[in-house]
Amino acid sequence: MAGHSKWANIQHRKGRQDEKRQRIWTRVVREIMVAARTGGGDPSANPRLRLAIEKAKAANMPADTVKRNIDKATGNLEGVSYEEIRYEGYGIGGAAILVDTMTDNRVRTVAEVRHAFSKHGGNMGAEGSVAFQFKNCGQFIFAPGTSEDKVLEVALEAGAQDVITDDDGAIEVLTAAADFEAVKHALEAAGLLADLAEVTMRAESSIELVGEEAARMQRLLDVLEDLDDVQNVFHNTVISE
Repeated sequence: MAGHSKWANIQHRKGRQDEKRQRIWTRVVREIMVAARTGGGDPSANPRLRLAIEKAKAANMPADTVKRNIDKATGNLEGVSYEEIRYEGYGIGGAAILVDTMTDNRVRTVAEVRHAFSKHGGNMGAEGSVAFQFKNCGQFIFAPGTSEDKVLEVALEAGAQDVITDDDGAIEVLTAAADFEAVKHALEAAGLLADLAEVTMRAESSIELVGEEAARMQRLLDVLEDLDDVQNVFHNTVISE
C-alpha cells in the first residue's frame, strides 16, 4: 500500500529532539512515574512502564534515576503527583492537533497551551473536536532503502495490521497498540531496526501545507512542544519545505 511521505517530518522531529535532550529526560521521567503509578512498578507486568524504560535507555538515562522515579511513583519515595490531560485544537489551515500533557498544575498548563495556540494562529477546541481524526496504534518507520519484502513478511507474520510504502521509499508498519511489543521484538529479531518505533496517535488522513502556511504551522508545533508540561504533540499535517 502506498502513502504520502512522512520522512522529512520525522527527520525534523528527531533533530528537534536532539536539540533538547535535557527536556526529553524530564518528559521520560514523567512518563515513568505515571506508568508506574497507574500500572505498578514491575516492568514485566506493565507494558507502558516497559516502553517508558526503553525511552529512558535510548536517552541514556542512568538506571538509578529510572529506579528512583519508579519508587517515587509507587510510594516508596516522596514525589510529585502528575496527571495526564489531553488538549485538542486547530492549527494553520484548520489542521488537527492533539497535545498530551503531564502536569502537577492543570490551571497553569491549560493557560500555557491556550496561549500558544492563540498567539501562533491556532485555536483551542472542545474535547472530542479533533480526536476522532486520530487512531491510537503502534507505528514503526524504516528509512528509504530498507527491504520492503522483508519488512512486509516479518511484520505481517508477527501480527501487524498494515505495511505502507511512502512516496519516498520509507516504510511504515502499523499495529494495534496492544501488539506493538510483539511486532517490535519480531522485527528486531529479524535485524530490522526502525528509525522510529512508538505507540502513537496517528492521523487517519493528512493535509499538506507549503510555504508561509507550512512555516507558521511548524512554529506553532515547535512552541507547543517546548512547553514544559507537554509530553507529545500529534497533528495531521505534511509540512513541505
